[in-house]
Amino acid sequence: MFKWLKKKKTAVQKNEVRQMALQALVLPEIDIAKVKEFAMNGWELGETHGLPHWQRVERNGIILSTEIRDGISCIREDINMKVVRMFAYLHDKCRLNNGADLEHGIRAADMLPSIRSTILQDLTDEDFSLLEIACRLHTTELRTGNLTVDTCFDADRLDLERVGIIPFHNKMATANGKYWAMHLDEFHQIIFSL
Repeated sequence: MFKWLKKKKTAVQKNEVRQMALQALVLPEIDIAKVKEFAMNGWELGETHGLPHWQRVERNGIILSTEIRDGISCIREDINMKVVRMFAYLHDKCRLNNGADLEHGIRAADMLPSIRSTILQDLTDEDFSLLEIACRLHTTELRTGNLTVDTCFDADRLDLERVGIIPFHNKMATANGKYWAMHLDEFHQIIFSL
């Protein structure tokens, strides 16, 4: 009994450290406002796949992209945060309905070149390619092996619970996604503390 209490306390302490570190997280500067504005322009499908979902996907992507070093929350250097945040607002832009529309990712990817020289002008060719792959494959692939793209996938999957689908840990694309799918209660505590 004593060992269990000790382990539980350690888990709670780790969770508190995570919460404090995430609250103090400084994100890299990017102009996400024009991407949000574009995503909302002409949007007719409501909240299920609209702004509240996109904001949660962005938040999930930030959590998945974060590591704690010496009690300080930092964005992992091996994840392109710009792509993860833009994916959150663009992956559903071309969705035709709130049901099973598996082609919406392909349509979103095909739409991206039309905004490449305007709201995506700050993206490098590599950034743009990663965003295009993430949008195109997020409904059809389990994982790609690219940590940025796979983090996009998991950020979206961690919001499935909102529509009554529990994200399965073995269907996540990253180790962090798998961890959070297995520890949804802890994930919710972190979310509600932000």
